[in-house]
Amino acid sequence: MKIRLYTLSAFLYVTLCLNAQIDRSQQPKPGPAPKITLEKPVELTLENGLKVLIVENHKLPRVSMNLAFDRTPILEGDKAGVSSILGAMLGNGTASITKDDFNEEIDFLGANLSFGFNGGFASCLTKYHERIIELLADATINSLLTVEEFEKNKDLLLEGLKSQEKSVDAAAANVGSALSFGLAHPYGEIETEESINNVTFDDVKGYYSKYFQPSEAYLVVLGDIDIASIKTLIEKHFSPWQNTEYEKISIPQANANPAQLEINFVDMPNAVQSNISLTSNVELKMSDEDYHAVLIANKILGGGFNSYLNMNLREEHGYTYGARSSLAADKYITRFTAGASVRNEVTDSAVVQTIKEIKRIQEYPIEEDALANAKAKYVGDFVLALERPSTVARYAINIKTNDLPENFYSEYLKKINAVTVADVQRVAKKYFNAENARFVVVGKGSDVVENLEKTGIPIKYFDKEANPVSKPEFKKPIPEGLTAKIIMDNYIDAIGGQKAVEDVKTVLTRVDVTIQGAPFKPVAVIKNMTPNKESMEMSVQGMGTIMKQVFNGKSGYTEQQGNKQQMPESEILKKQKQKGLFAETYLNPEELVLVSLISVNGVDAYKIQVDEENGSFRYYDAKSALLIRTESTQEAQGQSITQLTDISDYKDIDGILMPHTKVINAGPQIITFSASEIKINEGVSKKDFK
Repeated sequence: MKIRLYTLSAFLYVTLCLNAQIDRSQQPKPGPAPKITLEKPVELTLENGLKVLIVENHKLPRVSMNLAFDRTPILEGDKAGVSSILGAMLGNGTASITKDDFNEEIDFLGANLSFGFNGGFASCLTKYHERIIELLADATINSLLTVEEFEKNKDLLLEGLKSQEKSVDAAAANVGSALSFGLAHPYGEIETEESINNVTFDDVKGYYSKYFQPSEAYLVVLGDIDIASIKTLIEKHFSPWQNTEYEKISIPQANANPAQLEINFVDMPNAVQSNISLTSNVELKMSDEDYHAVLIANKILGGGFNSYLNMNLREEHGYTYGARSSLAADKYITRFTAGASVRNEVTDSAVVQTIKEIKRIQEYPIEEDALANAKAKYVGDFVLALERPSTVARYAINIKTNDLPENFYSEYLKKINAVTVADVQRVAKKYFNAENARFVVVGKGSDVVENLEKTGIPIKYFDKEANPVSKPEFKKPIPEGLTAKIIMDNYIDAIGGQKAVEDVKTVLTRVDVTIQGAPFKPVAVIKNMTPNKESMEMSVQGMGTIMKQVFNGKSGYTEQQGNKQQMPESEILKKQKQKGLFAETYLNPEELVLVSLISVNGVDAYKIQVDEENGSFRYYDAKSALLIRTESTQEAQGQSITQLTDISDYKDIDGILMPHTKVINAGPQIITFSASEIKINEGVSKKDFK
């Protein structure tokens, strides 16, 4: 059915233009490092083992408090997700204060208080700090945990998991950590629907009792305070916090790096881009002598706009919007990663170029300018970060939990500026592993595996939960005698028949629109009139109309925030070729190509090429004959963007099966249209297309 729930191409174009206006290519000029002076905290330890660090600073009439746990990483096993649920429940009331009263008081005092499984944070004006410390302690020791909140947050976690089912990036993150560290390692386990459903309310209470131990906690109080009075307050409110006995479990050993470079591939047939990530486990602690040199080396390789990876994959080749590398220190184990999200057709090339840039920084000395610019960026970021109380608190905790010298941060910039060209090359060889490593690639196997095989790098296959699987069957034999025309005729029969389709002159569709990452949920009214008239008006409650698109059969326009733009000539010509509301009724059978029988979202589907030049395809369920996906490629900001639209939830409307859900995946943007009402041959007139 060609009821065109618009792809919001204009919305995406405006977003891309706004992003393109930000110039990140200008690095600050290097200069002398400023002298850093950090106040040494006053320390005390309560009888229950709580370590307290107090920093007096009277610059502003504010006080901040950071509570952090220094626990051994916890393996949740078949109940992975229990700490996420508990973390979401914390800080919403106490045993003596209801959730509403607790949050209302925080708001009334103009304060902030937040909690998670790994700690809490609070800030307020000085005059309210006594009450906020009391509330922070009460929320820590006597947090309100109810069955109602448990069920709500468990459902939210499951909904979040479901929303990421088709996310290539989410799959890449899960599989990357699971293969690197192992599913039986705390850093590698994956939260699944099964593991979350295994979690009970008693599990959550048990985790709270077991892992909220004062002997494993640090409390940093910073700001406009009197140290003597703060000590008294902390002892009064945090001394009742008691330890409970529990058996400490050692951390399992992480997976070893591969014996040689390999590709670990996860097939996601809905992917319009591939996520590639070279990864290998390394040992790097903040206390290591190499720490500062690694920071600079990573900044040059993939830590900024002018990095080797970004200038190659984005600027030189146009494979991606951004390529990055990372290597964060950890006192147990960590991993080096380097990669990007790239177009399907260049996945193999991006793999090769990523390896090339890693070998470049290992084998050839970097330019002095690159070193100076990287240092300047670190100096600027470091100085700016010191303006935030949370940064100072984190630094104080880091010194204690990572066995750092007391002058670690006061000497930080001195160590950064001491890094040499030779240091960068040395640590790149040591930590940026491209030999005994794995390329985790998540993408559309039918489009990318054949070329990946040509790289000569061995490929192993995994599912989205990092379980090894056999190589998927990307293409299946097409039944003899089957043609594209037969498939399209079968579709017309499946939705109601030729006569019923011909009787459809207009369609009105009301849809709820969900734009991934957007803080609002628009509503759209879409109107179609044969042969090719279209209009869409999108609105947001409280904001009115935010976008309108109209095509009257000969010309069209897009209007946003009072700005009206005529439809480009290329788009007009494309729409003028449409000769009906159902593409299957007017497409020329001689121009169609039955490409393959492949799997789409777990079902067999026939892939038909409609327009080779624009990379346009239509996919039909081999069993039901219904259209389940469309695909097209377009240029935007010098990049080729492949747009997939998954079509589902067919319902009978006046004798015609009409799809009620469409999920549009266009590069990084995912937009879902859910029809709340569809009317055939009513509610639409010619005046709607003026």
